Amino acid sequence: MRKVTFIIASAVALLLAGCTNSTTTQKVDKFAIDCDAIRGFNYTPASVAAPRHHTDSWVKYDENTTVFDMDLAKELNLNLARVFVNYQAYQELGGEELARRLQHFCRVCNERGIGVVPVVGNGAWVRDTTQRDLAVEWAEFLVNTLKDEPGLAMWDIHNEPDSNNPERRAMNFSNCRFLSELFHRLDPNTPVTIGAMLVPGMIELADYVDILQFHDYSETREGIKEQIKAAREFAQKVGKPVFNGELGCIARANPYDVTLEEHQKAGMGWVIWELMIVRQGWGNVHGVFYEDGTVRDPSIYTAIMGHFRNRKNIRLEEPDAENRVTTVLGRMADWKKAGSKDFDSGADIAEVAANLLESAQLAPMHIAPLYEVGQVRESRDLKELSSLIDKYAKMLEPYKRQR
Repeated sequence: MRKVTFIIASAVALLLAGCTNSTTTQKVDKFAIDCDAIRGFNYTPASVAAPRHHTDSWVKYDENTTVFDMDLAKELNLNLARVFVNYQAYQELGGEELARRLQHFCRVCNERGIGVVPVVGNGAWVRDTTQRDLAVEWAEFLVNTLKDEPGLAMWDIHNEPDSNNPERRAMNFSNCRFLSELFHRLDPNTPVTIGAMLVPGMIELADYVDILQFHDYSETREGIKEQIKAAREFAQKVGKPVFNGELGCIARANPYDVTLEEHQKAGMGWVIWELMIVRQGWGNVHGVFYEDGTVRDPSIYTAIMGHFRNRKNIRLEEPDAENRVTTVLGRMADWKKAGSKDFDSGADIAEVAANLLESAQLAPMHIAPLYEVGQVRESRDLKELSSLIDKYAKMLEPYKRQR
């Protein structure tokens, strides 16, 4: 197996040195990859739904959506897209149409300085080795489709094979060995990686890959640091690049801004899960962008850009520094005394209160106050508006400045 050359280069030059004009094709040494420079994302269009998300990403592929979403990724200076390509999509679409869609995706990414890592998916051959001829057909199709695309960065031949189930783990590892040999033979010019669930699994699978990859959703900063350290030490020992192919999950106590800060401090390449907030599936715990380009949590956006929340020397906001809290509390009381019948004036008061709560970070943003105001404005329900004003008055009262 070819040993990867590790060089220092900008992420774009590294992953996309083959970005060309319409008349010139440049050959790129894809093994000369600086994994520390990886700023990546796993990608599924927001519109597809579990459990068919990785299949329907291609069966329901939309070129305009790809362009829009990759423009969002470019805004964040992201340079690597890890994307699942299921064998089932090949069965449903046929090779010619799937090839056209894969090439379109790869070219859109390449035009924006984004390399592509296809996760090749698993078929019946994983649990039934007599069907490995299907795996050969699948690998040949993928290689023939993408090997000459300058945006192709590496092949990810199995996602998280290091299962806790011993029998499944053994089958998965056998599949990794088989696919590693297959992809190295079919495409010796493109590195192979495996998205190991944990660092110990990455270590066990090291002989099958050119580029080491681990996933980590540790719950504490120390835990994150320990995984980075263990991965880095092993990578240096065996002389192979390494990166984290999955991180960031609200439901796993692994905040994006915390884990990204630790990875950036350590100089470890990273790939977030996930660029888009999908409508059905993991969108409630993962993702940066809604499909219209808005964000759920700006701290994720800024963390990707290298700016992090201050958690040490905080200067607290003073929302009543210019008498606005006192004023709006008085307007709330007057509106209630007047009988709470003027919807429009009450909604304006609620909006001022919501602006104070949000800008001074006095309210949880899980359901943002301005969202609540917007909902009430839409319903024009006076009873709901009155309850909202009572709620905001109670939240603002402790911040009324004592004079």
